Amino acid sequence: MSYGVDVNRGVSMKHRLCGHQKSVCSVSWSPDCNELLTCGVEEAVRRWDVSSGECLHIYEKAGVGLVSCGWSPDGKWIFSGVNDKSICMWHLDGRELECWKGQRTLRISDLEITSDGKQIISIFKENAILLLDREAKVERYIEEDQTITSFSLSRDNRFLLVNLLNQEIHLWNIEGDLKLVAKYVGHKRARFVIRSCFGGLAQAFIASGSEDSQVYIWHRGSGELIEALPGHSGAVNCVSWNPVNPHMLASASDDRTIRIWGLNELNMKRKDAQSNGIHYCNGRT
Repeated sequence: MSYGVDVNRGVSMKHRLCGHQKSVCSVSWSPDCNELLTCGVEEAVRRWDVSSGECLHIYEKAGVGLVSCGWSPDGKWIFSGVNDKSICMWHLDGRELECWKGQRTLRISDLEITSDGKQIISIFKENAILLLDREAKVERYIEEDQTITSFSLSRDNRFLLVNLLNQEIHLWNIEGDLKLVAKYVGHKRARFVIRSCFGGLAQAFIASGSEDSQVYIWHRGSGELIEALPGHSGAVNCVSWNPVNPHMLASASDDRTIRIWGLNELNMKRKDAQSNGIHYCNGRT
């Protein structure tokens, strides 16, 4: 399903995108926000027109299934992880442009590309992340002592936020020599994949889901836990900070709701307002 959020915090369903035969594991907005990629687990990637809800193209490979998807920075090609551990790149019309075979990704793996289109980033082993320079044909690796469950790339391409099995989130500087620069703790993770993100003004904050039904927010520089936002009744699997409005944060939970968090102008006290099954949640971030 596709939803829209207006400036008055109203939420409305735009489209129900139907066509996948298996569960959808990955969703990616085009750079101009006019199109959307969705990936079915070990199935195919579909490209959708956001305004009409029409499926524009289906990307698939005979004998294998796709497991993740993403866009090039100019929106002219897409890439996907494949369940044979390779990463493939397609032109929008479906022509395969390049394929990096071998151990390049996992069956369930995050996949990102830097805004200059040069580096593809993927979890390629349980405890390691691959940074593949497409032009220089150079590979670098981030290695952790724990299993990596997810990662997020900062908007300036300088930092990578890595979620680990041991309930820590690590911040890596990937510009030049790879360096671990900060750790964030406090959220709960025992069974599920929990995702975190950068956000706020100048991406100065870190947000994460948690299995205790809360959204956790840290100051990026100091590592201080600023807030744990209650409201969900199930594990919070994913959070996403609005790239345009630094005061708006979305969280998705096993309680089958998506909550939109933000400031209620001058009233900084947390409230819940419910209307037709949609909640407006105001934190103090």
